[in-house]
Amino acid sequence: MENNSISVSFDFDGTLSRNDVQAYAEECMDKGCDVWVVTSRFDDSKSREGNADLFAVTDSLGIPRDKVVFTNMEWKYEMLKSLGIDVHLDDYFVELNMLKTEKVIGISVNSSSYRNKINRLIDESRIRQKAAVKRN
Repeated sequence: MENNSISVSFDFDGTLSRNDVQAYAEECMDKGCDVWVVTSRFDDSKSREGNADLFAVTDSLGIPRDKVVFTNMEWKYEMLKSLGIDVHLDDYFVELNMLKTEKVIGISVNSSSYRNKINRLIDESRIRQKAAVKRN
């Protein structure tokens, strides 16, 4: 994790493809979160359509391409766990349900309070960091 902050990943289709979520991803980056995109899409080598739409969004947001991960239609939970992601925002409830057994917190973008839920986790992380600094 960068800057001892939490890592937040976003699904693309139905999630980061939305303007409101793009604005929120920028907000997360401004707060120091380590932002990733983890999508079930095929990477360019396996996709007939390519991923120009996805890269147009991630490039405009300033998300480095090495933080865009394609699972090639595999479930995301293993990748999220291996990347050490703390929070994942997705529109697909099956993906979110699979995270319940992992240490990744899954949040539905379809919830009207997704921003509040993630902001609370960011704030809790900052409080823990400050407490750790005071102990040292």
